[in-house]
Amino acid sequence: MNPRTRRRLERGIDRALFWLVLAGLLVFFLFPLAWMVLSSLKTNVQGMAYPPLWLFWPTVQNYVDVFAKNPFVSYLLNSTLIAVLAVGVGLLFGLPAAYTMARYQQRTLGFLFLMVRILPGIAFLVPLFVIYRQLGLINTIAGIALSHIIVVLPLVIWIMAGFFEDIPRELEEAAEIDGCTRVETFVRIVLPLSKPGIVASAILSFIASWNNFIFVLILGGKDTITLPMAVYSFVSFEDVNWGGLTAAATVITVPILILSLIVQRYLAGGLTMGAVKG
Repeated sequence: MNPRTRRRLERGIDRALFWLVLAGLLVFFLFPLAWMVLSSLKTNVQGMAYPPLWLFWPTVQNYVDVFAKNPFVSYLLNSTLIAVLAVGVGLLFGLPAAYTMARYQQRTLGFLFLMVRILPGIAFLVPLFVIYRQLGLINTIAGIALSHIIVVLPLVIWIMAGFFEDIPRELEEAAEIDGCTRVETFVRIVLPLSKPGIVASAILSFIASWNNFIFVLILGGKDTITLPMAVYSFVSFEDVNWGGLTAAATVITVPILILSLIVQRYLAGGLTMGAVKG
């Protein structure tokens, strides 16, 4: 076998292995999603059948029951409002904090936020519950949104710190020579150059807030039920409504999938740019 033919064969094998591994990963990650969607289109009897039914007549009754028997529109609005408020406050305080950490080498500050991100959310629930009860923030949208800052703020800071470190200091120095204050330089120069990172951190923060369950379980109530909490209502001590559970989970997942597909270019580009140095 001549060298040219051998190189072609090796490239063909590499390409085949690449697509084989990619197909395996796709099956591994997409199978739970496919199983959830299929289960949502089955009756409870079909969903509990063993071996599992792969050929069945689909039904949308589970989706009808989800919206007819539960105020899911209200839950959707609660989740959206809480996530938007949490992301807004997280960006408002996280961007200056990340800039300070990047420009002034505030390693201690970065370590503290990293510890907050590492600690489980349940570690904050007891002090938060005591404080919220004194301030009257139990079962309020504002209270739940503020509790999500614990998850959102470290995420924003650690993503954006890498972006701010990549921005040349010369640009800021030139702006200051032209008469800009430090705040004006940050707003007019640094933030526009960091737009991909801001978009990426906002999207990831929104998803983290959207999927959060433990805070609303303890600090919320009937007026602040979010979508993850609504899904939990399909589980009882006597039974699990698998059809309604999977239908509700699908309803929760679809908005995030649509959002991810719309902004995937910004998300991938933002995370990649923030990871490149020099």
